[in-house]
Amino acid sequence: ADEFGVAVLVTNQVVAQVDGMSFNPDPKKPIGGNIMAHASCTRLYLKKGRGENRTCKIYDSPNLPEAECQYAIREEGIGDAKD
Repeated sequence: ADEFGVAVLVTNQVVAQVDGMSFNPDPKKPIGGNIMAHASCTRLYLKKGRGENRTCKIYDSPNLPEAECQYAIREEGIGDAKD
């Protein structure tokens, strides 16, 4: 990516982590563990919301603060989320 100046997108699955030890409102855990975590620079967590709405959260990044935004996927493309 650095050599050619392009972005590389790697996708990963998540699974429910049910351990019964503590209450976690979002018990999803990425598959791939440390291998996937160390192979990427910035990790984003994409989550489906209601209807067309989606959430993108900066999960881990060396140079970006943790943040999240709402967006929508429509027939005409990606746009602002509707309330």
